[in-house]
Amino acid sequence: MNEGIVRVLVLAGHGINCEEETAAAYRLAGAAPEIVHLSALLDGRSTLAAYRILHLPGGFSFGDDLGAGKALANRIRYRRLPSGKTLFDGLVAFVEGGCYVLGICNGFQTLVQMGLIPNTRGRYEQEVTLAPNDSGRFEDRWCRCAASPKTSTPFLRGMDVSALPVRHGEGKLLIRDERVRRAILAGSHNCLTYCDEDGNPAADYPANPNGSTLACAGLCDTTGRVLGMMPHPEAYLSAYNHPAWPHHRRARGGLVEAGEGLKVFLNAVTAARGGSAEGEAGSRSKEEMEWPGTEAAEEEAAWRR
Repeated sequence: MNEGIVRVLVLAGHGINCEEETAAAYRLAGAAPEIVHLSALLDGRSTLAAYRILHLPGGFSFGDDLGAGKALANRIRYRRLPSGKTLFDGLVAFVEGGCYVLGICNGFQTLVQMGLIPNTRGRYEQEVTLAPNDSGRFEDRWCRCAASPKTSTPFLRGMDVSALPVRHGEGKLLIRDERVRRAILAGSHNCLTYCDEDGNPAADYPANPNGSTLACAGLCDTTGRVLGMMPHPEAYLSAYNHPAWPHHRRARGGLVEAGEGLKVFLNAVTAARGGSAEGEAGSRSKEEMEWPGTEAAEEEAAWRR
């Protein structure tokens, strides 16, 4: 196996339904993703230790029957592996060992239920939740999202305001108490916000599609290596994914083929390789972002043989 290849575990199964486009995003970013069913992790056929990035995709895990992400979070946190430990034990070691975790939509909901984010005191206790949208309905729309310039997470480096789609019924961030709220603000955990046309945090619908506290669209942990976000960057990999793509493509210089969501995955792969956040992916402007080549996919295929 080529040591330069970043292996990514994309979780699947039990109602998760965005694994294929997520894997495509990592391939375009130069990584080697592998779609792995949750059962393979729980019965020991696969292990987190073989990967540098864990991705929890969007979907409706376990039908959201106990609340969005709750059943999946409980399965990860409490189900015993053949070793006697839990998958959560391995997940904590994975993060503390310098690896990366990205949860999108239902994956974000799962991360907050497990206490992995914002984790302001390092106790892995639940400090926030994602509640039903203020509109009382499932929201499927495009939003403007602003990355905080103060954030420590490499996933968002070099990003400013981006157009990203949301697709959720439970995305309203609620914070447990005032101490957690202050810690989130002081630590710049609120790394991605819904914003208005001027780039200011949006309080009102539909710019803020769910009524989220602090206009929060994404949270990271204290290390920056764990990020959860409600918008779907994997749904905007090509400029042509946007419903107003002619206008957006012209506004971005007219030659850009990549969608704005691809930058999240380019940043993730660069960070996992140990590269500078201001380096390969972080320094690439929107105008410079082109479709990456197929070298990673070819090397992954060779490794599998």
